[in-house]
Amino acid sequence: MKSHFFAYISRMRYIPRWALMRNSFSENVQEHSHMVAVLAHALAVIRNEVFDGDVDAGQVAVYALYHDATEIITGDMPTPIKYYNPEIKASYRKVESVAADKLISLLPHELRASYRPILRSDNAELHRIVKAADKLSAHIKCLEELKAGNLEFKRAAEQTRAALEEMRLPELDWFMEHCMDSFSMTLDELE
Repeated sequence: MKSHFFAYISRMRYIPRWALMRNSFSENVQEHSHMVAVLAHALAVIRNEVFDGDVDAGQVAVYALYHDATEIITGDMPTPIKYYNPEIKASYRKVESVAADKLISLLPHELRASYRPILRSDNAELHRIVKAADKLSAHIKCLEELKAGNLEFKRAAEQTRAALEEMRLPELDWFMEHCMDSFSMTLDELE
């Protein structure tokens, strides 16, 4: 049997994000997933090194790389719709579950046991770190759009900032205090 899993994964680059917003520059699910993996890894390292945690930063990064893989099948549903009410949220989670099973079925039998926990993770702590990185990535996108003069992202920036503050994760708070301001700077200012 031929496996189509990795060919599907490569198509993440064709799925646009922020579909309801006018964008200064486009972002696709593949780009977003990479940034979420970078940020999730950083949050895990901060937890371990600054707050004496014990989380596998590599496992966090891998989970983050695949956190939106189901969108290859479902597409990227805009956040205001996805979380509009509990019924839509629950239904969308079921659709994501079916999509994850579909992706797993595309793998050779020998690899399924290794990928199943990545695509169907039930690790609450790992999920919490990746969710924080996901929201952080969205906030960074908003800041970059505002820096480009796109006021379309003003309210989204406020909402994502508030959501980040509500998470109450020490490693996230540390990142916000020590690293966040750089994303509002120009290249010359970073030197």
